[in-house]
Amino acid sequence: MVMVVRNPMIEKPNKDGKPPTTEYQEEEILDTVYGAVVRQCYSMYKLFNGTFGRAMEAGGVELLIQKLEKFFYRYLQTLHLQSCDLLDVFGGISFFPLDKMTYLKIQSFVNRVEESLSLIKYTAFLYNDQLIWSGLEQDDMRILYKYLTTSLFPRHSEPELAGRDSPLRPEVTGNLLHYGRFLTGPTNFKDPEAKFRFPKIFVSTEDGYEELHLIVYKAMSAAACFMINASVELTRAFCEQLDSLVGPQLTLLASDICEQFTINRRIAGPEKEPQFKFIYFNHMNLAEKSTIHMRKTASVSLTSVHPDLMKILGDINCDFARVDEDEEIIVKAMTDYWVVGKKSDQRELYVILNQKNANLIEVNEEVKRLCATQFNNIFFLD
Repeated sequence: MVMVVRNPMIEKPNKDGKPPTTEYQEEEILDTVYGAVVRQCYSMYKLFNGTFGRAMEAGGVELLIQKLEKFFYRYLQTLHLQSCDLLDVFGGISFFPLDKMTYLKIQSFVNRVEESLSLIKYTAFLYNDQLIWSGLEQDDMRILYKYLTTSLFPRHSEPELAGRDSPLRPEVTGNLLHYGRFLTGPTNFKDPEAKFRFPKIFVSTEDGYEELHLIVYKAMSAAACFMINASVELTRAFCEQLDSLVGPQLTLLASDICEQFTINRRIAGPEKEPQFKFIYFNHMNLAEKSTIHMRKTASVSLTSVHPDLMKILGDINCDFARVDEDEEIIVKAMTDYWVVGKKSDQRELYVILNQKNANLIEVNEEVKRLCATQFNNIFFLD
């Protein structure tokens, strides 16, 4: 696969009425970021279509061209290259912080559903666009997570249940509230004309890959993805069974998690605007955390720092990629910001400090303080 990206340019006016000269800004584009975007394009194609080889076997070059055109015509419109940055290089997963009891409830929910509906092969559980539980291989989950959070969920984001006037009237089954609905598949499966078609995805197995139906089911802020072998025909009866089993339980879990989260936030105290912003990434479990990105929507990634600082982060990351050892880099930007990068034991931490008159020693102390408060259970080698 080849991607061609145009360098940004500036036109400088000339005296004596000559035409302006164009200056290309060659330093602006980071190869690692756009290299990561190309790999992501392929992974996303592969998630929904399998490998290029699969299309070739099924129908030669013609079929492959058709599949590529159909997929990339839509997918390329969702790529907003101007807002791609270090997070695209990592392609990480944001995990939802949970206490042990609630985590166990979710695990037992997943086990119960897989037990009752034995067709289900893999399950993933998300809350507020963050992952809590996944039965998939890491690389498959990473790309499925990207699809869910940047494409599927934003398309279905509705005002969360706003009391009685909400268009999503809850159904009461027994004494349990039921806010569940399918995000993929039939919009209303009570409609007699409803077709029970779900998107198919391809995930890797030990000796190749397998094709699965992807059922995404949501109640309030909780979403469960169920994956079922594609050779199985999914019927209305199965969807009704899944809806009546999962709906009430997922609704209950969603309110449990929300309650727990609110309690934890109250204990933590009010969030003050800190002196620093950071991005953290762990290569082992793909966990990422960023206080620089205010929100990442399907169309744009809003960062709260200047693009020049994001570029410095990208440059530090390139330096880290060249060496295997753990290291630390401290940079003072032209704008008086300090940027610190730490690489330690498969983990990377990037901190941006806004302290005009600080010196190296003070910056170092500040980063140590941050590690102690935000990452107290993670051991950064000094």
